[in-house]
Amino acid sequence: MSAYTIIVPDSNILSRVCGTNDCNLKLVEEFLGLQVFAQGNELSIETDDQELQQQFNFIVNRILDEFSVDGSTVTDAEMIQSVLNNGGTGDHEFFSRYSISIPGGVKKVYPRTRGQALLVQKMRSTDMVFACGPAGSGKTFLCVAEALRLLLSHKVNSIVLTRPVVEAGESLGFLPGDLNEKINPYIRPLYDSMGAVLPKETVKRLTDNGIIEVAPLAYMRGRTLNDCAVILDEAQNTTTEQMKMFLTRMGENSKVFITGDPSQVDLPKKITSGLVHALEILRGVEGISIARLDSGDVVRNELVKKIIQAYENEEK
Repeated sequence: MSAYTIIVPDSNILSRVCGTNDCNLKLVEEFLGLQVFAQGNELSIETDDQELQQQFNFIVNRILDEFSVDGSTVTDAEMIQSVLNNGGTGDHEFFSRYSISIPGGVKKVYPRTRGQALLVQKMRSTDMVFACGPAGSGKTFLCVAEALRLLLSHKVNSIVLTRPVVEAGESLGFLPGDLNEKINPYIRPLYDSMGAVLPKETVKRLTDNGIIEVAPLAYMRGRTLNDCAVILDEAQNTTTEQMKMFLTRMGENSKVFITGDPSQVDLPKKITSGLVHALEILRGVEGISIARLDSGDVVRNELVKKIIQAYENEEK
């Protein structure tokens, strides 16, 4: 029986993969049904089964990618369990196919659930995608990662980030500073997503050069957006008029990603959400895809998933 070995150059990451008293490594062993040997900077299994070797390679490299960047909101064990649950199975080729490699990025982005993988699939196959789902389901993060891939592989020339400025009890006009300073807190989640996959100095350079542009939704009227990837975040807080205006800004060689959670509308009760309306009337239109994520796609702390499921059950 031959040994299949993977070298882990970073000893700190290797110790996280193994965990205290090899508790994390035992999760991988239980999943594979094989003992995993850790020696020096190597992880290895003993098997002649090529499928198991490929599965072991995929699992370990996914874990290493996840651990290569700090800032995760889940524990190491939860991260490893997520990898095993979503892509550690015979679907590892499917998950690999829809990973996102960003030139100059700090890590490859893997979808962590089948729903997330289908979202990436739709972003690749259609030019306009609605990504709907609860907080923590990865919709905004994956859209940002795919937009950066398109930009840095020279498929588009720029990225435009926008969102409606609607928050409970607070108006943009009361915030201090100029327009950029006013809108920045609202766009912060998008910048956080970019900073998770690209060096922060690269994000700053692209922003300073106008290649990544932040534009309040109200300032989009009259524009035609050519050769760019456009992300409309928090789209549930658009009105029907704003959504129609935004969707008709799309120009040649552009990709448009619309993200939102229809269950979290902050508009006054008598105003229809532009996202909810668009999902109804654009369903089935050729060239437009709708990806619906749910609590099963949430990859934050396990407690977040339970909270979302409790609210979903209450609404039923």
